[in-house]
Amino acid sequence: MTEIHEGGCQCGRVRYRLSLENREAYLCHCRMCQRATGGVAAAFINLQKDQRTWLSEPDWYASSQIARRPYCRECGTPLGFEYPDSERCDNTVGSLDDPTGFFPTSHFGAEAILEEWLDTRHLDRMRSDEHPPLVERWEKAKRPK
Repeated sequence: MTEIHEGGCQCGRVRYRLSLENREAYLCHCRMCQRATGGVAAAFINLQKDQRTWLSEPDWYASSQIARRPYCRECGTPLGFEYPDSERCDNTVGSLDDPTGFFPTSHFGAEAILEEWLDTRHLDRMRSDEHPPLVERWEKAKRPK
């Protein structure tokens, strides 16, 4: 069954709609994706280009001689990856309005996996709403001036 998912950049200028048959995703660990996202890996959904509709157009960065990446020039949100000569593309999981339920099925760019970042279940966890300096900043920001 086809599911419709929407997403976009952090500031809301760029929006898209995906038509997906499943919630499978993958992690790309290649150095280009690490640098493009500023993370240790990029979480992507691979899909046919015709399964993604841009509701408002992204900007494009030619990240190499063979690939390009959609992003928002205003807030910098990375939105995906594609080869211009392919019928397929990648969409960032984190840019979905609701990424709940998507799950990784594989790793790509394994030559650059930072193994110490794969299993972090042993690390302490803190919710954002349990961090007083953050809560105080939001409360202050919401006060009328």
